[in-house]
Amino acid sequence: MAASKFNRYWTLIITFLVAIIAVGGIVTWVRYGSSEPVEISIPPPQELQGDIYIGGAVNNPGFYPLEAGDTIEGIIQIAGGASSSADLSQLKLYISWIEEEEEPQKINLNRAEVWLLKALPGIGETRAQAIVDYRLWSGRFHNINELTRVEGIGAATFDQIKHLITVAD
Repeated sequence: MAASKFNRYWTLIITFLVAIIAVGGIVTWVRYGSSEPVEISIPPPQELQGDIYIGGAVNNPGFYPLEAGDTIEGIIQIAGGASSSADLSQLKLYISWIEEEEEPQKINLNRAEVWLLKALPGIGETRAQAIVDYRLWSGRFHNINELTRVEGIGAATFDQIKHLITVAD
């Protein structure tokens, strides 16, 4: 008889727990099940077009046209590919503020080849070669003002390009 009392208590406890779970489920379903579904909308990606600057460990850093569908790999290839010292696992993307002024790319007088120097205003084939020759015979430039020592480059030409050049190592 003691065993049947024990079984009856367990039966009552289990029935009570099942009832609590059932009532809790019904209350939860009524409260949350009848509400409107949550709608999540993701705006379509913005079509980017214009110019993009790619710098760092690429062979030809600078501004390049960006068109819809361009990939990071494609942009790196446009910039002449990654240099041998590039760590492609450490890519960084910088997007400037609208108010931020875009600073033009500066050409390093100590490393630029003739073809790149010719991109400067007022510098043609002859003056570009004169800059490279000066660098070969006199050593690297220490400041941009030394450019006026190069034959064929006077104060007027220097004033035209001084904001576009640098003498970084």
